[in-house]
Parts: sequence; C-alpha cells; structure tokens
Amino acid sequence: MESAPAFCLKNQDEAEICLRDLKGAWIILYFYPKDSTPGCTQEACDFTESLPRFETLQAIVLGVSPDSPRSHQNFIAKSDLKITLLSDPTKEVAKAFGAWGEKKLYGKVSEGIIRSTFIIDPQGRIAHAWRRVKVAGHAKEVLETLEKLQKS
Repeated sequence: MESAPAFCLKNQDEAEICLRDLKGAWIILYFYPKDSTPGCTQEACDFTESLPRFETLQAIVLGVSPDSPRSHQNFIAKSDLKITLLSDPTKEVAKAFGAWGEKKLYGKVSEGIIRSTFIIDPQGRIAHAWRRVKVAGHAKEVLETLEKLQKS
C-alpha cells in the first residue's frame, strides 16, 4: 500500500486540517467538482446520512473541492451537511491524489476534478481508491469496503 500524499487544507471554518494530525484514524477523503451542484449535493448528503455509521467505525469523512471556505459554509448550511469540507483552491492536493485531470462531458474535453474517493488507514496509507465515481450508492459502497478492510 502506498502512503497518502501529505496535505494541509482549510476547512469551511478556515481551520487548517492536516493529514499528519489525523494519524490513528480511518479517513474517507473524497474529491468532488463543485459545491451546490446536483451530483455533488447528492454525494455530500449521502455521506452525511451515513456519517453515524462511519463514526462508529472511527472514520472521519472529508470532502475536497476547489471551492472557497465561504462557499463550503453556504453549501453546508443550504444542504444541512454534517461532514467536513476542505478547500483546495490551487488543486495541488487533487493533483497529488490523481483526482485532477482530463474529463469528457458530452464529447467535450476539459480539465477538472475527477470524482474520486480514498480510504486512508490509521497509518496514513491508501487502503482503497475509487476513480471516476458514480454518485448513486457510492457512500454505501465506501462504508461496506471500510467494514471489510477493518475486519481483515
């Protein structure tokens, strides 16, 4: 298993969250394109709905997008989210995780966030990765995978 790239990003309250400070916990790190868009809202709501189960498994859920902390605050308030959202305005963290790159939408090629999710184990290693995530049922799949990883 490879180590997760180190990062420090500001959350919705402008507090700095660093991977090194989360050692010892399981981390669900998911990258999404934009606050308050339909797919991203669904994904964030699904993770919020599953949060009690993630917490039972000692897992922290962190969503990452290029949006500002203020945008994250509005998104959290509007959608009643309970998860922590991190701001990656330079997209450096997304790039380090391979969650930034070429995407095709309706035949048009552009650069952007590639919806991706990573389970990081308590030692800071990537235990599982999903790339080009489809939102429907994803949070449930992440939860089931986390349960399996913790049992093995």
